[in-house]
Amino acid sequence: VQLVQTGGGLVQTGGSLRLSCAAAGKRIGTVTVAWFRQAPGKEREFIAGLNTWHNRGSYYEDSLWGRFVIFRDNDRNTAYLDLTDLRPEDSAVYYCAAAEDGNSQSRNGGDYDYWGQGTQVTVSA
Repeated sequence: VQLVQTGGGLVQTGGSLRLSCAAAGKRIGTVTVAWFRQAPGKEREFIAGLNTWHNRGSYYEDSLWGRFVIFRDNDRNTAYLDLTDLRPEDSAVYYCAAAEDGNSQSRNGGDYDYWGQGTQVTVSA
């Protein structure tokens, strides 16, 4: 299974970005997908996850809920993370991940089986 990320880049404070995570070798609707981020000198941080539970499957880091939205397009076999109202402290490398367990609600990166290559998001003040 490969996860290929696109999106990211440089944006001003208050701006928005969409990150994409295209899956190959697995149907995105059969796995739990999640997004994490890691800033320099900091630990990896969970952002949001989406399992296979119809209409109830998304879960978020409490402090990020409302600004970031996770969703997937099964036809495109791609997961997305919409970032809004971005702040300089959101600057980090963002990673998508997938777990074979489609019922997962894990916020622990160690529970995910596959990872994207990472994409840089930089928010200027």
